[in-house]
Amino acid sequence: MFASINSLGLLGLNAFPVYVEIEASKGIPAFDMVGLADAAVRESRERIRSAFRCCGLNFPQQRVMVNLAPADVKKSGSVHDLAIAVALLRVMGISDDESLKKSAFIGEVSLSGEIRAVQGVLPMTILAQKSGMEKIYVPADNLREASVAEGISCYGVSSIAELVFHLTGKAEIVPASTYRSEKTSFYGSLDFADVKGQTAAKKALEVAAAGGHNALMIGSPGSGKSMLAKRMPSILPAMTFEESIETTNIHSVAGLLDKDSPLVTVRPFRSPHHTVSAAGLAGGGSIPKPGEISLAHNGLLFLDELAEFSRPALEILRQPLEDQQVTISRVSGSITYPSSFMLIGAMNPCPCGYYGHPARKCICSQKQVSNYLNRISGPLLDRFDIHLEVAPVEFSDLSSADREEPSSAIRERVQRARDIQNKRFAGTGVTCNAKITPDLLHEVCPVTSGAKALLENVFDRLGLSARAYDKIMKVARTAADMDGAEVIDKKHIALAVQYRSLDRKYWKG
Repeated sequence: MFASINSLGLLGLNAFPVYVEIEASKGIPAFDMVGLADAAVRESRERIRSAFRCCGLNFPQQRVMVNLAPADVKKSGSVHDLAIAVALLRVMGISDDESLKKSAFIGEVSLSGEIRAVQGVLPMTILAQKSGMEKIYVPADNLREASVAEGISCYGVSSIAELVFHLTGKAEIVPASTYRSEKTSFYGSLDFADVKGQTAAKKALEVAAAGGHNALMIGSPGSGKSMLAKRMPSILPAMTFEESIETTNIHSVAGLLDKDSPLVTVRPFRSPHHTVSAAGLAGGGSIPKPGEISLAHNGLLFLDELAEFSRPALEILRQPLEDQQVTISRVSGSITYPSSFMLIGAMNPCPCGYYGHPARKCICSQKQVSNYLNRISGPLLDRFDIHLEVAPVEFSDLSSADREEPSSAIRERVQRARDIQNKRFAGTGVTCNAKITPDLLHEVCPVTSGAKALLENVFDRLGLSARAYDKIMKVARTAADMDGAEVIDKKHIALAVQYRSLDRKYWKG
């Protein structure tokens, strides 16, 4: 007897259809599997045998052959267990439901017959819907994640026994309704109202949030760099539904989704320790998983103590910052993960931390200071749109009883500026000013004659690179958006240039 059941596999973020073909015939009882399956897939034979016994099902005493098609694509993980079990049920004559031809099955089978959660359910569900599937059966713990996708009925399965009752019509499983996220939270416990003083730093980070710009903060220990950065999520603009789906797909593959709140609606905030490896940032493994820079997609990556990161880890950031994606190559193939993120770096100006401090003396030699700063290469430094010096907080600010401006007020201004950008870039694929492509730069960044003259003067005097010119124009565009101005004025260029001059102080040009 022959049967075929639809399943799905996953390679990186790319789901692909898998057809579980099964044939049972007379002969010495055996259970063989072909179709370029790895060890985890082949071990499903023993899991399914045990699950059938625990559920009171007699395993067929026949020669059973399972083929996972297409046979030239490697299958990995335990995601196909449920589909193989359903295929066995069909050749055993337990279910001949014709609707199974338009159904897909994914999930891991335990020895007791329970169905365990798997990773990457959302991208596989989306592919099933696009492939014309009408139903998809997933582990109960993955049900809310699968129900994010529209246009397909999602069924949560807890055990093999429950599925048998459903397929035989004894106790039907009710499909889940489409998941709708609850009201978005903006990290209310971390608020800019807690930060005393630092008016200039707050303004710079507000501009960074409004335009999606990368920012580097330099200052002595205790000046508030980390405190400012950790409050950035509270002022970032709301995610669009498309951004939520993109980000959720990545977190699904990484196994980081909450089963009760499966849709990522708050921009990610990732803050890896400075001991992280290059593979930890970019992603890797024999089956490459997304790294920190992909987990921060559509959100923020904060690197505290930037100069303490290893040189390979820092240099690996350069290409993703430009291309907004990272490609991991292995012998078996290449996987590309999106990595469109804001990069916020924080560092001390020297090993002791007090180089240039107005009150405390630096104990480092000039060579030590130079070596420390040069851990940040010129090309990486050039990829920061905003360079920001965070000065020590004055006593008058710390002792003041006046309440600082809350994040909610700042976020309203940021959201207004981002709404302008969303309208401007509709249909272009550009999401914010920081991502403006070269072909659009002069079209969307008109300048007054005074602004052009100032920029020309600065460009010649400071010897700026072509990338620095683009960064200044993009930051000036954001500053103009925050003022509600259509044309970039002299003051907007001056602000953007101010945010690009710090390297002249510390890195000596």
